[in-house]
Amino acid sequence: MNQCSMKKPQNKKFKSTQRSLPIAEVRNDCLVMRDNTLRMVVMVSSINFALKSEDEQNAIIQAYMQFLNSIDYPLQIVVQSRKFNIDHYVDKLRQAEREQINDLLKVQIGDYIKFLTDWIQEYNIMTKKFYVVVPYDPLSDQRQSFWSRLTEIFSPTAFIKLSDKGFQQRREELVQRASHVMDNLSSLGLSAQILDTEQLIELFYISYNPDLLESEKIKDLDKVQVS
Repeated sequence: MNQCSMKKPQNKKFKSTQRSLPIAEVRNDCLVMRDNTLRMVVMVSSINFALKSEDEQNAIIQAYMQFLNSIDYPLQIVVQSRKFNIDHYVDKLRQAEREQINDLLKVQIGDYIKFLTDWIQEYNIMTKKFYVVVPYDPLSDQRQSFWSRLTEIFSPTAFIKLSDKGFQQRREELVQRASHVMDNLSSLGLSAQILDTEQLIELFYISYNPDLLESEKIKDLDKVQVS
């Protein structure tokens, strides 16, 4: 069972950020919130709507309307923009340049590397990723008092850990919802997948530490402190 809290080396800035987050832990591909509700994050592909024919555009719009009408719970759609990074690709090109024995090809590879790096810097190319956040909030949680919810938000110690049985029951309901969402997205010509535990941790780590996007990535979950 993958179960991790989003903890990094202790410092005042991180403690402040962690305290303000409504996420208590990441568990079996789910976000467990401090009020014991669950979330799944679905990563979704994109389509170029403008390049579709008028009939195709109308079909997509109708399918999207049917999708929205089939949902009786809130969804959150998140678009994340990041500067396009080709460092890994450029490193491979430089390696090929060093190993190339043909002088003409070596020069051409060098010119291509310069063209790519100059082009990226000049036009500030961005890449976008799309996510749909699917919630599960049982009726018992909706009946909590205002003061109870307020306490949970401002006090991390107020979180009461779900039992394995309670978590599995809620997770099964959430998986059904996420599957329904993905099926509807498929009818729009989109592909989708549920982020697993490691992908969720990396997503939030990068979101709150954008400057470390390339210099420090989470690769080994064993190094993440377990709650």
